[in-house]
Parts: sequence; C-alpha cells; structure tokens
Amino acid sequence: MLARQYIRENPEVVRIAVKNRNMGDGSIVDRFLEIDEKWRNIKAQCDDLRHERNKISALVGELKSKGDDRGMKGAIIESGEIKTKLEKLGGDVGMLENDLEKILLEFPNIPHESVPLGLDSSGNIEIRQDGFENMRKILDKTVPHYDLGVELNIIDEERGAKISGAGFYFLKGDGARLERALISFMLDVHRDQGYTEIIPPILVSSESMKGTGQFPKFINDAYKVEGEDLWLCPTAEVPVTNMYSDEIFLPEDLPVKHQAYTPNFRKEAGEHGTETRGIVRVHQFNKVELVNFCHPEMSYSQLESLVEEAEEVLKQLQLPYRVISLCTGDLTFSSAKTYDIEVWAPPSEGGRVKDGRWLEVSSASNFEEFQSRRAGIRYRPERHGSTEYIHTLNASGLALPRVMVAIMEYYQNEDGSVDIPSVLRPYMGGLEKIKGSEVLGENAIGSGLRN
Repeated sequence: MLARQYIRENPEVVRIAVKNRNMGDGSIVDRFLEIDEKWRNIKAQCDDLRHERNKISALVGELKSKGDDRGMKGAIIESGEIKTKLEKLGGDVGMLENDLEKILLEFPNIPHESVPLGLDSSGNIEIRQDGFENMRKILDKTVPHYDLGVELNIIDEERGAKISGAGFYFLKGDGARLERALISFMLDVHRDQGYTEIIPPILVSSESMKGTGQFPKFINDAYKVEGEDLWLCPTAEVPVTNMYSDEIFLPEDLPVKHQAYTPNFRKEAGEHGTETRGIVRVHQFNKVELVNFCHPEMSYSQLESLVEEAEEVLKQLQLPYRVISLCTGDLTFSSAKTYDIEVWAPPSEGGRVKDGRWLEVSSASNFEEFQSRRAGIRYRPERHGSTEYIHTLNASGLALPRVMVAIMEYYQNEDGSVDIPSVLRPYMGGLEKIKGSEVLGENAIGSGLRN
C-alpha cells in the first residue's frame, strides 16, 4: 500500500507509474486526490468545531462560577449545536475514510528506478544464462512430459480431471517420489543458506490475502471456503509474511529468512498462447517459498542474494536456466522490482536445441514497504525510538511442476527412461533412473501399455 502523503506530494510520479505498469490511465490518482481533499476539508472543520466547543466548555465553567445562569444556559445550547454538527461531520469523515482505504488498495507499487520500461513481457531484459556450457546431449526428438508421463505411468491427468476437474493431476510411483525428493532437497539447500523452515496454515483469511496484495485485485483467482472467511493458500508468501502482521522487529532480528513448503491453489487458467497441456500451468501445485524481512537500506542487496539462493537449486540440479529482469508492465501488482528465473526445457515436439523453451520457476521480488504497510509489519531502529515499516521480499525456491517438466524432458533417454539428477539420488534410495511401472486396470489392455 502506498502512503497517503506520498500520493499527495507526488501525484505525477504515481500517475506515470500506473501508466508504465499498464494498469490504467492514472485517473485513479485524480479520484484519490478528490476524496482526500474532501476528507481533509471536513476533518479541518471538525478540528475547528472541537476547538470552539472546548472554548465554550471553559466558558461554561467560568459562567457557572460567576452564577450567570442565563449566560451558562446559552453556552450549553451552543455547545449542543456544535455537538450535533460534529456528529454529522464525523459520519461524513468516516465514510470518506472508508473510501480512501478502499482506493488505496487499488494502487500498485511504484517500480524501482532500475526497472526497465516496457508495457509487457517483450520489454523484459535478460540478465544472465547459466548451465549451457556443459549440457548433456539432447535427444533429436524429445517426448513431451505429458506423453512421457503416461508412458512411464507417473503422471495421470485423466484421473485427476475425473476427481477434481481440468488443471488437476495425480503423480504416481517414482513420479511422486521425484517430487517429494525435490521438496526435501530444496528445503535442505535453503536451510544451509540460513533459512528457518516454517509449516504454515493452508487456509488464510481475507485480511491476510489483503496484507500481501492478493486482495482485492486477484480475488477472482482464489479458491474460497464456502461459509467461512477462509481461502485456500495461493502461495506460502501469504501466511509466512502475515505471521508477523501488527508486530515490531528489533534491528538485531534482521534480516529474517523463512522458507515454507506448501501446496498452492489458483484458479488462473493461463494467458492466450501459454501451454495448456500437461502440468506447466495447473490449479494445484507444490512450491517451496522463500520470504525475507530486512532493513530498508539493505533490501536491494538482499534481493540480489535472494535470486542467487533460488538459483542454487538449478545449479545443483545441473539444469540450464536464465535470469530476467521484469519491465514495468510485467511486474506483479505488489512488487517494486522482480527477477524471474526460467529453467530451460527442450522443445516440446522435438527440434533444435535453440528452439527450446523457457519455464518460469521463480519470481524473486522486493516489495519494499508495500506489504508491510498493509500488514502493519514494522521495526524499531532504536530501542525507544519511533517505528518504521520493514521491507519484505520473497521468491519461489522453487515451484515444483515446471522443475519436474524440465527434469523429465532434459534428462530423458532414448529408451524413454529419465535419469535422476545425481543430487536427488540420495533422496530416492539411490535410484538412478525412472523406468516406469505397470499400468493397472482393463483400460490398459489394448492400449499398448499392458499385455
């Protein structure tokens, strides 16, 4: 959330930021200023009336001590009239205050000055690539993960859809083992980086969703629990950030680094042109999330460290990837600056290596005080000094489905098996390859999957 005073003092900066983020023409600034001016004018009237009432109260005391009943009665009547005016104006102030709070929730964060200018993803800038120097040999024709998952009997979208609808799936056998191994591996990597592991609630309140910026903008992407003010967690960012809402850190506490594995639930169906087959974009997926709380002066150096901490997972998995800086028009609503980490996967229908595709597995963002102002998370620079809003950051460390896709396609062999990255083998009892398992049921007979 932006501070009211900041918008009042920098209306043109905010207007340009809204336009650069491709979130409207900036007229929201005019709406805010209009409401804010009314609020301040009526507030000033209330202050003047309270001052006048205090003077009359003092006068009543003087008149009473003098025995001036007639004068005292007139003063009391006048005081009553002022009280009536104050009650009406107070109601107006309350309504305008509510309007201001609502409109403030509609303002996106202000992009940092280092964020490239652009209206959509075409304006993003590649920062670096890694892992291409010692790539393994890629098959001339790679079987897409959604077909390979059926052949190996480790991904079952058909039964997932039968149970829950499109966008849900089962992982089975060594596929389930592989994802569980990845989760444990990621948590171990980040623990060595100084992260404290958190197991948070999966159901979160509307207030918590508002605190991190999911609400009100993305309310239609969330799954609601009927009859309750509870929502299925869209990302561990929500519960882990809000666990410190309305609390105050001390300087010696910072930085605070938490990690959490959770299932995540989102209704988003995907943009036009994105992959719709397989598990690249689904409604339920697992993710390890990294959340940082730090001193404002350190937040941008902390962001660079956060990106490197998320990258380390891909380095150890020996998967090629790149880091890009999102432009103003591609930033998330709450972010001041974001780096995306994209893992490389072979082309889905075979082809040349250069035709491979990029799959986002992490967005590392600095929200500055945008979230902490909403959630009331502060720190006290000096033991008896005033408090200030802390800076919050987070990154996926990493999102599991697309890492699974990259492993299945990048580590695929001619015989249809999948090599398990060496760092994951200890988590899978020494297993080196996924070779699949027998398909169950009569439907497999005649399909070629079972004799």
